[in-house]
Amino acid sequence: MAQLLDGAGKLGWVLLKSVMRFAFMLFNNCAAIPSYCLYLVLLQPLRIWDSSTFWHIEGIMFKWLLAMVSSWGWIAGYTVTEWGDDVRPISEEEAMVIVNHQSTGDVCTLMMCLQDKGLVIQKMMWLMDHVFKYTNFGLVSLIHGDFFIRQGKAYRDKQLVYLKDHLEKYYHSRNRKWIVLFPEGGFLRKRRETSQLFAKKHSLPHLNHVTLPRLGATHVILKTLSAQQENGSVSSETGSSNQTGNKRKGLQWVVDMTIAYPKARPMDIQTWIFGYRPPTATHVHYRMYPIKEVPVEAKALTDWLYQRFVEKEELLTQFYDTGSFPSQDGQKEAVSRPMILDPVWLGAIQLFAFASAYMWYSVLQYLYCCLF
Repeated sequence: MAQLLDGAGKLGWVLLKSVMRFAFMLFNNCAAIPSYCLYLVLLQPLRIWDSSTFWHIEGIMFKWLLAMVSSWGWIAGYTVTEWGDDVRPISEEEAMVIVNHQSTGDVCTLMMCLQDKGLVIQKMMWLMDHVFKYTNFGLVSLIHGDFFIRQGKAYRDKQLVYLKDHLEKYYHSRNRKWIVLFPEGGFLRKRRETSQLFAKKHSLPHLNHVTLPRLGATHVILKTLSAQQENGSVSSETGSSNQTGNKRKGLQWVVDMTIAYPKARPMDIQTWIFGYRPPTATHVHYRMYPIKEVPVEAKALTDWLYQRFVEKEELLTQFYDTGSFPSQDGQKEAVSRPMILDPVWLGAIQLFAFASAYMWYSVLQYLYCCLF
């Protein structure tokens, strides 16, 4: 009987905590997202007069919004441990980021682990499934200039054309630096069986922890944002200019990020919202490749991408077996580093969001009373 009561008490606490977290996040969204939109409406004259400054300010607020999402997991004890290359030194250079995709929690993990990487988040463009357009963050991503891609053979060719047009229209004009995509084209649990059947048919490696990547979006990004050289690789000079007229260097790096969850249990967005899983660390491994090493010709790029995901399979296999990623060249053992978020900074952002919501509510209420 005592055990039953104890179990009921723990369950009741989990449910109460989940309801409280959901209420706070609902209030948080209702305060922050409308405030973000109203600030940008107020700044429209600046967009006409000085577009680069406008998008710089928008990027700062965008980073703050993503920090709020990060804080939801941080408060619940969901942290990130990083391995491999340190990408902070290249945060000011242009890069394409390829990530394995296991669940909706992957996006939240990226929002958290890139917070301390300089200006990366505020100058980042995301490629994500079109269903995210209909979430609470969809409007923000639309304003920021992210691209929502529809999956499936029926849409594939048109979507790649739309992606090329989108990059040409928004990437340079809004001074974007990093672009993030999930080349697998869907969640691991949904694509694994299909990928394995395709691999067997074409004598490709059998993968369990990742799936074979799709070429389309990666190919379009490389061809659009980098200049091709005679040897089939890409050049570091695109010759394009940003809003200030400064010549851009184009893509300089491919950052290969591998996300691993303890016991191979992916964390989804519901876990971040309700916080019912015990505190845990998600592990992220980084590997950087200079853009000159990346082929742009379709067949060679396909082989290069396949090799990256075979490496991801090896990384994840070792992590799930040992709890650690392999050591880098020149190291006796792998070294991890915890990613730290400043709670004071997170609190200040939340305070600013709620203060802004109160200010806009007062302004709109005053205008309503004046007009009606």
